[in-house]
Amino acid sequence: MSMPDDLSPGVSVQLKALTDSGSLQADAAQFAVAGHLDRILDEMRARVPAQKRSALGWLFSKNKKAEAAKGLYVYGSVGRGKTMLMDMFFKMAPVESKRRAHFHEFMADVHARIHAQRQRFKAGETKQADPVPPVAASIRAEAELLCFDEFTVTDIADAMILSRLFTELFAHGCILVATSNVEPDNLYFNGLNRGLFLPFIGLLKQYVTVTTLDSPTDYRMEKLDSLPVYVTPLGTKADAAMDAAWSRVTGGEDSEPTHIPMKGRQIDVPLACGRAARFSFASLCEVPLGASDYLAIAHRFDTVFVENIPCLSPAKRNETKRFI
Repeated sequence: MSMPDDLSPGVSVQLKALTDSGSLQADAAQFAVAGHLDRILDEMRARVPAQKRSALGWLFSKNKKAEAAKGLYVYGSVGRGKTMLMDMFFKMAPVESKRRAHFHEFMADVHARIHAQRQRFKAGETKQADPVPPVAASIRAEAELLCFDEFTVTDIADAMILSRLFTELFAHGCILVATSNVEPDNLYFNGLNRGLFLPFIGLLKQYVTVTTLDSPTDYRMEKLDSLPVYVTPLGTKADAAMDAAWSRVTGGEDSEPTHIPMKGRQIDVPLACGRAARFSFASLCEVPLGASDYLAIAHRFDTVFVENIPCLSPAKRNETKRFI
């Protein structure tokens, strides 16, 4: 397996440093994807001087499509390192206006913006009846680079809007980098009215390079193999064991609260890092959540920590049902 010798700042260089130090296992499939990400970084760096000539240059350019670097769509099984590589790339991306989001969260934001735009039209505050162009313009004004984790399409409302939305975004020079467990041709597979969604797949292939991260190793499972499924009894030893397990699963990366948009509201996640979430029993089971909420959590996260689970007596009948 050949390793990159290029010393320019890039994902390959950082990946090689981590493998040289023993922090990561050398993986040819990961280095192949890192090479694609470095190509985008190089093209973005080459564009920076031209961009600085005018902050609004993208609005008036007659050659918008030629200006943007071609993006990347990486698909493969879970635990192969897609999120780790995306983390490296996003931190290095040499643009100020960039956005990193779980794809489900992004689409929830898009639908909220479309609703707000329609309300403005009804109120006579705008003459723009079609909400998609102004919504796309607002997203592009906020971010030149869009990075999505877990790109997947299961909702017909998302499927019907994606082609029009991204036609606008790509036309204005937006760069898309996405990870997914599904190859583009299988997005929204067997979905309702899928024929109307197929133009988006063609559009996606035009503006991104599609590659797979087909490493034979599931690094996520390697982290979990020697960890206990549960720790008991509650106390300082259990707390220490949970902290140690969390550190191992997250690789010591920074963790922070987040939320999952859910039909006009949100599911609060006290602590999250990548595909891992950490809840107390109270925050997960003593709040009014239902089956669809727990399915959303399971879809968003591969690993869920639940701590401080009490004795589940008949007095906690509802909490016990939620836990089950």
